[in-house]
Amino acid sequence: MMQFIVITGMSGAGKALAMRAFEDFGFFCVDNLPPALVPMLAELCQRGSVGRIAVVTDVRGGQFFSDLAQSLDELRLQGTQFRILYLDADEDALIQRFRETRRRHPLSEEFPDLHDSIAAEREALSELRARADKVINTSRVTPRELREEIRKSFLDEPDAPQMLIRVQSFGFKHGLPLDADLVFDLRFLPNPNYDREIGHLDGTCAPVIEYVFRNEVTHKYLEHLHNLLEFCVPQYEREGKSYLSIAVGCTGGRHRSVAIANWLAEDLRRLGHRATSTHRDLDRSAREARNFEGPANVGALAQPAQQNSAAPDSSSSDAARAMEPGQAEGAQ
Repeated sequence: MMQFIVITGMSGAGKALAMRAFEDFGFFCVDNLPPALVPMLAELCQRGSVGRIAVVTDVRGGQFFSDLAQSLDELRLQGTQFRILYLDADEDALIQRFRETRRRHPLSEEFPDLHDSIAAEREALSELRARADKVINTSRVTPRELREEIRKSFLDEPDAPQMLIRVQSFGFKHGLPLDADLVFDLRFLPNPNYDREIGHLDGTCAPVIEYVFRNEVTHKYLEHLHNLLEFCVPQYEREGKSYLSIAVGCTGGRHRSVAIANWLAEDLRRLGHRATSTHRDLDRSAREARNFEGPANVGALAQPAQQNSAAPDSSSSDAARAMEPGQAEGAQ
């Protein structure tokens, strides 16, 4: 069933923060929508199978804002179930926020004095506040606490993990990923690049995976890495972080980092998190290797890659099971 949230309330009470929280939770959000268009948006989203919608509408709509009560009645008549989130704050808190941001109140042209603007807005919103399903006074609420209150009040699955984790492999010789939150250096692990039989392969191939994971140092390192992330990731989620980027790097970004990034993403999924793996420099390193070997060897280099792509599932899976996520923990 579609979730339709109407966000409204006092100017300066945190509606923009609330909308960003809903966006992080997967809602399609529209800010400052004229109330007359709210029923049309709901109908459009129903046809497009959009499951979660949050709309911000308030006195910024000027003369159109008076249509909101009628628009909400139309929503009910067309069968759209909606909830109203009303954000409020004490007058002292609102005045302080306007002074800090140096933004003018939406009613300042009609009421030049800020106290009068706040009083007029509060009166205009009184009926809407009475209809609200949830009222949050943000006077002494931090952005993190507001986000958590929204999560508890409006998400169908409040205990489901919301943070998306991307594990990215990279090569240090190509530079650090600029968007990484955590960076781990794997260059101390044994390097398959110097093995003539498998050096032309990459970290998605079974022989390279076996080479990386058969070393005791790898097992020890992944055990510590597993324990670190098992502790840290829930802390990031509680802090309200919606996206976490973990970068693991080796020299070229083709062998060790690729194998470890895939393992780490799978380990995080086993812990119940949403995690994906990407490989920034995998193709670039492969091109550099072919250019280094020269045109005469291009065919020889391409052949193993074709063999690997023909049947990657069974061999790669067997190699990955040599170091299953969770085995690194030992007998914890």
